[in-house]
Formats: sequence, C-alpha cells, structure tokens
Amino acid sequence: MDIFQNLIFGFSVALSLQNLLYCFIGCLLGTLIGVLPGIGPLATIAMLMPITFNLPAVSALIMLAGIFYGAQYGGSTTAILVNLPGETSAVVTCIDGYQMARQGRAGVALAIAAWGSFFAGTFCTLLIALFGPPIAEMALKFNSPEYFSLMLMGLVAAAVLAQGDMVKSLAMVTLGLLLGSVGTDVDSGWARFSFDIIELTDGIGFVVVAIGVFAVGEIVSNLGEMEERVVFTSNVGTLFPTLADMKRSIGPIVRGTLLGAFFGVLPGTGPAIASFSSYMVEKKISKNPEEFGHGAIEGVAGPESANNADAQCKFIPMLTLGIPASGTMALMLGALMIHGIAPGPTVMTKNPDLFWGLIASMWIGNLMLVLLNLPLIGLWVSLLKVPYRLLFPAIMVFSSIGIYSINNSPFDIYLTAVFGLVGFLWLKLGCPPAPLMLGFVLGPMMEENLRRAMLISRGDPMVFLTRPISLGFVIATVLIVILMAAPAVRKRRGNITG
Repeated sequence: MDIFQNLIFGFSVALSLQNLLYCFIGCLLGTLIGVLPGIGPLATIAMLMPITFNLPAVSALIMLAGIFYGAQYGGSTTAILVNLPGETSAVVTCIDGYQMARQGRAGVALAIAAWGSFFAGTFCTLLIALFGPPIAEMALKFNSPEYFSLMLMGLVAAAVLAQGDMVKSLAMVTLGLLLGSVGTDVDSGWARFSFDIIELTDGIGFVVVAIGVFAVGEIVSNLGEMEERVVFTSNVGTLFPTLADMKRSIGPIVRGTLLGAFFGVLPGTGPAIASFSSYMVEKKISKNPEEFGHGAIEGVAGPESANNADAQCKFIPMLTLGIPASGTMALMLGALMIHGIAPGPTVMTKNPDLFWGLIASMWIGNLMLVLLNLPLIGLWVSLLKVPYRLLFPAIMVFSSIGIYSINNSPFDIYLTAVFGLVGFLWLKLGCPPAPLMLGFVLGPMMEENLRRAMLISRGDPMVFLTRPISLGFVIATVLIVILMAAPAVRKRRGNITG
C-alpha cells in the first residue's frame, strides 16, 4: 500500500508541466544521440551537465535519465536501417535487424524493437519501485566499513566485468582513484598532488574529466571513421507486425527483459553484454537457429529488450546504495552531488520527490519514446545523412561554453583539452574510460569511509572482516577476482607446458 501511495506521489511530481517538459527533452535528445552514431549518452550527459546546475535537482535527473534510456531506443534505428549501431548495445541488433531491412521488413523490425524496449522499460521501472525501498532500508544499517567494502567490490566488479583487458580496466580504476585524490585534504588542509597549481587545490572538476574523456576523446576518435552510409528508406514497409511476428517475439522479449534486469544491477557489465547474452540464448533455444543472421525477428526482439532492461535497472544500485554500476551512472551520481544531495539510501527519505518522481517519469518517458520513435522514423533517417564532420564543431563549441560557465576559468578549458587528448589515446590503446569515471567518483567517498572506519576501530583493519556484512562484500570481491583470473591463468599455464 505504501508503494502505491508513493507512486501516486511520484506521478504528481513527474506530471508537473516543468518535469514533463524536461522528460520530453531528455527522451528526444536520447533518441537523437542514439540515432547519430559516435556521440552516445555518456558524451551527451557530460556536455549537458553544466546546464543542469541551474535546474531543480528533480528536473535535472529526469532529463539526464531520459537521455540515458532514450539512447537505447534510438540506437536500434541506426542498426536496422544503416547496419551501424548508434549505441554499442545495438551492435547485436545489426545482425538480424539490417537483414530484415534488406528484405523490406525494416518497419516490422523497428516496431518490434520499440515495443520490446517499452515492455522492458516499464517492467524494470516496476522492479525499481518494488525492490528499491527494501534495498535502501537494508542499506540504512550500513556503517563505514560496510560502505567501503561495498564500494571496493563495486570497483573490482566493474573492472573485471568490463569489456576488454581486465588488467587495463583495473589500471583505469586505479588512475581514477588517484585523480579523485587531487586537491585539498579535508582532514589536514594540505594540498595533495596539486603541483603548486592554484586551480588544482579545489580538485579536478568532475565535469572537466567527463567532457574531456567522453565527449572530446570519443568525438576526435570518431572523426577517423568512415562516413559512407547506405540507408534503406525506399522500402521501410508497414510498422504493424503480423500475428505470427508477435507470437515469435513475445518469448524473446520476456527472456531478454529478465536477462537485462539481471545484468543491470551488476557493476561494469553494460547493456552490450545483456543484449549479446540474449541473442545467444535465443539462438540456442530456437527451433530454427539457421535463420539467425538472415533476418530472424527473435534476434531483434530479445537483444533490444535486454539492453533497455539493463539500462533501466542500472538505477537500482545508484539510487538505493549510491554505487554507480556504469560510467553513465557515475555521471548521474555526480549530478546528485553537484545539487547537494548525498547519494545513498537516505535519498529516499530525505528527497522522496526525487526518488519517486524519477521512477514515475520513467514510465512516462518510455511511453514518450514509443510515440517518438515510430512516427518520426522519416526524421531520424534524414538526420542519418548529416555528415559527422559538420556536427563536430558545434559539439566542441557547446562543450567549451559549458565548461567555462562553471567557474569562469580558462584553466578548465585547457584541462578539458588535456583530458580529451588523453582520452583519445586511451581509446586507441584499448583502455576503457568508464572504470576511470567510477574510480574518480567513488574514490573520495571510499577514502572518507576508510578513514571513518579506521577511526571507529582505533586503527584496527580487522574491522572489515569482523563485521558480517563487510566480510561478505570482501569475500565476494575475492571470489570475483579469482573467477575472472582463473581462466587466464589456466590458459597461460597451458601455453607454457605446450
């Protein structure tokens, strides 16, 4: 009954004219950047962060959330029509979605992707409403040792489960922790790692790192990609799937939603892993696996449901525990802190309008996205023909204005350029930047909880092992490392003996 009353309160917040407007703006921008390859929600949220400073916290989070889950919708449009994923999570959709477009069934593929995404989004929003309060209530029993162990587990899991080399991911997490330690130490008042640069005594700005690494770095990297695109617009076909299409899609949509919800709460997994897992499951259990890769509608319905479920469920650990499960959630966490809101379980009690208003806005946003994606396909197709080299200058100017407006400091722009160059090099070297942002955001909070725990225990490090919940997180961290490292060790030993 309490949940029902809270949802009514949430809808009263989300249905205000101002919040409806920002929800629509977020969904529209999310679809746009999902359609346009090479930009992505991380870069967009980073660029828009300065604008949200002057907005109410609820409106800002509603808009940023709309951008995040809206990009999952838009990514399928490019994947199906151009064979070019607008989002990394839409890579799997290219396999069968593009083949359906070549067969004149692009409209059916787009419709199934939209409805699968809508079902997944609404179902996982319900999960947040149902499981968010009990998780937050349990987290209220946490003290500093539990929070430190939980954050440590989150960072390690994000590193070992991230795509690419585990060692590189761990190195990026460590670098993020080091960057987060730059500035004045709260306890001693001494400047750390500032190198006598006055502007660094307050630390490195969160938005500076985000825009530099994700916006500038990603954009410069994408300038080197081929721009030739073949768009199947001559025969998009009907947007109404047949009864047979719906029967074939219902099972994959449900299974993809459940898989995506599972991966969504795991740190570092990302929607791409959820969509790929869904595709493999559908191909494995299909009676006609030979159809996959040649236009199987299950290959669109399952992955699209999975990546949207994953994106939606990423909000569960962020809202209830204050632990970001992805790079985008790290930006959301930064947005909360910028608005003076302490992330964690107290958000639900101290800022109920933010928690329940955001949840209610997700239902509204998912409905908006269905209405935006299907009727406006012609508009999205036209945008696909805009050369990326024309978008680049506008994005860079917009980012520079946003950075300068925060502190009116040219130094921030120079620092952003440095992080942009470094971010570009990281991408070329195969170093994932998302773990760096997780380390950068969680680093100061981990340090604070570590110091507090050591003060409480009078310097005894066994406090992390004598408390049951903290011990559980430590054991889980060790198991994650062992499980991920064991295959590599076995492979190396096999190569030596061979």
